[in-house]
Amino acid sequence: MTRLCFPYGIANFRAIHDDGALYIDRTDRIATVEAIGRQLLLLRPRRFGKSLWLSTLEHYYDLARADEFEMLFGHLAIGRAPTARRNRYFIMKWNFSAVDPIGDTEAIRGALHRHINSEIAATLTRYGDLIPGQVSMQDDALASFRSLLAAVGQSPYSLYLLIDEYDNFANEVLVSRDRGEERYHALVGGEGVIKTVFKVVKMAAEGGALDRVFITGVSPVVMADITSGYNVAKDITLEPELADLCGFHASEIAVVLDQIIAECERPATQAKEALDLMRAFYNGYNFSLTPEGGQIYNPTLALYFFEHLAKSCRYPEEMLDNNLAMDRNRIDYIAQLPNGESVVTAALDRGDPLTVEKLERRFGVERMLRAPQTEPFLASLLYFFGVLTYGARDSLGQLQLVIPNLVVRKLYVERIQESLLPGFDLDRERRAVCKGLYAQGAIGPVCTFIEQRFLPVFDNRDLRWSNELVVKTAFLVTLFNDLGYIMDSETAVGRGYCDLSMIVRPDARRYAFLDHVIEFKHLTLADLTGLDSEALAKMPIEALRARPEVANQLAAANAQLAIYRERLQALYGASLKLHTHAVVCIGLLRLVWASTATARLDGASADTAIHEEP
Repeated sequence: MTRLCFPYGIANFRAIHDDGALYIDRTDRIATVEAIGRQLLLLRPRRFGKSLWLSTLEHYYDLARADEFEMLFGHLAIGRAPTARRNRYFIMKWNFSAVDPIGDTEAIRGALHRHINSEIAATLTRYGDLIPGQVSMQDDALASFRSLLAAVGQSPYSLYLLIDEYDNFANEVLVSRDRGEERYHALVGGEGVIKTVFKVVKMAAEGGALDRVFITGVSPVVMADITSGYNVAKDITLEPELADLCGFHASEIAVVLDQIIAECERPATQAKEALDLMRAFYNGYNFSLTPEGGQIYNPTLALYFFEHLAKSCRYPEEMLDNNLAMDRNRIDYIAQLPNGESVVTAALDRGDPLTVEKLERRFGVERMLRAPQTEPFLASLLYFFGVLTYGARDSLGQLQLVIPNLVVRKLYVERIQESLLPGFDLDRERRAVCKGLYAQGAIGPVCTFIEQRFLPVFDNRDLRWSNELVVKTAFLVTLFNDLGYIMDSETAVGRGYCDLSMIVRPDARRYAFLDHVIEFKHLTLADLTGLDSEALAKMPIEALRARPEVANQLAAANAQLAIYRERLQALYGASLKLHTHAVVCIGLLRLVWASTATARLDGASADTAIHEEP
């Protein structure tokens, strides 16, 4: 068996081939892409394999690599059924992520022109005498580009232009705190350099020397702002047949895990355990807005996991690769827009997904920053940033957008933690009460912390009217710990959905973590006759717990939890160390709780005991 090599962080098709590294074959889509159009735009989240796809196209169409075709592609799908255009183009690639976004407009303009000029020079060096005539290199890179096209026009070949991360440096400018909006307008508006570049590309394609253009990016914001200069690209982002162009299927993940586990000489059953872990943390993206498009795994995160597991035969402790932690900036940016904070918080509620009639496709910075924002507009932008994805359609056929997986959920949680529980002392207090629950099942201090520190923050917030959302969000944000738990809300358990589940990660069971399920119930202040808010605040917890209205809600929650305990025990067996907790929230003012511990000794039958912390 050949030991697997993983191309983590490598986006060069030839380098992956030469290293014998893992390559998930999507070359059969080349023919599909050819048939769709000549100027194409593909949007995908950061670090989702876009650059590798462009490198694959580069090697396939490059006329200078014709002698290498069989070696590079003979074993792949396109090698068995190549198109007529294989190895028929001069290739030039612009990567706008290489353009420095620092400085004023003129500095950025200069950086962009230098980048384009350097790529033109590299193209001339690569193809040499195959490009006839003299190309005039000038400080104005667009003049150099026009000169190159004139020379290409004298040859029997055309140019294929690949533009990677077309919106990268413009987005970086937009979200910067240093006159970002002003500098962004200067770049994309009027005769700004980005709009001018794409005007020249559009005109060049009309002239014949530039035959094809393939553009990748993250969001349609910049494209919306330069549409008058470049209105010819066909957006293939949501084409069903290209939904998995970048990303891995579960079946492909499973094959790799089987081999890694075999190389580690571990029991074959561990491959399923690893797949379940990866599914929770990395799966869930849908780029077709249809169930048929299926769910795919983030390829960068999958390779990060594979590489760590193959090297150490252990799962990575940090499931979120630090290279993707930068996506927090996108959530922060949306949260700072009008009504953005409400949408970011609401996204955490799986029980009531964000719903849109259709995905917004035309943004533009003016609309983002000036026009009144709707929930569908902000949710659509989060979709393109890769921190929401298609979940389902509701009874009216509207799109439900959900957080795709736990690594993305962590980004939301961290954003809300910093917003609502800032500072050293609050964080230390939060971590202390969490440790008590994680290892001892003590939910009382958690409830007291949330009651005193978290709920008052909502006094003047848009979500204050939603008891259920506020309370679930408060517990999720307070308790979230992806180092120890697979943690989720509205978790499917059999045919039911528990409000919040905290199942210990398989690699964390050697520590003192306990498993937890929490069920929430809600009462308004009006439901408790004879009490006003002042009396409620002063009432001892034992007296509140004894009120029949509260006791009935605790009993109802415990009845549901008993069903969840039975189902989870059947699923996890003796490894489960389950504590279940019923929590009643009264008017976003008080929390009342009761817990049930399920104890197992050496695989003996389970005993349960309900205890109510004072």
